[in-house]
Amino acid sequence: MCPSGRIAIPITTTANSDFRPAFEIIDTDHDGKISSDDLRAFYAGISSGENNDETMIGTMISVADANKDGFVEFDEFEKVLETTPLLCRSGNGGDDGLMKDVFKVMDKDGDGRLSYGDLKSYMDSAGLAVSDDEIKAMIRLAGGDLNDGVSFDGLLKIFGC
Repeated sequence: MCPSGRIAIPITTTANSDFRPAFEIIDTDHDGKISSDDLRAFYAGISSGENNDETMIGTMISVADANKDGFVEFDEFEKVLETTPLLCRSGNGGDDGLMKDVFKVMDKDGDGRLSYGDLKSYMDSAGLAVSDDEIKAMIRLAGGDLNDGVSFDGLLKIFGC
């Protein structure tokens, strides 16, 4: 958690969790709902090498869109995350899910580490105003340092996984 508490990420995935920060990162146009365009923008930094990105985005929307209006509102997003424990899987041979995708988007140079610049750039592009001290605190929380940055497992620590 950052010292100011502005980027507090839930530690558990129980029914009482608050997934609002994750929702706001994906809701790139900040209109209170996740659209196909929001998902395209979120995944823009990931090149899967396949041409099924539109299918994947459509599937993600349809799975979460309980009221079938073509968007994922916060309550729908929260329900999916509460019932799908993919967010915090790591290093256990299983699917790393959403968090692995988040890491790939944030790791601009693809070196497998999130530098100070990677974190600052991603937070700025997500519309989250964070100070230099908050970025440094995130790196410390993740067990990294300003020289080596943060590993994937470190990112999971930032998100409280």
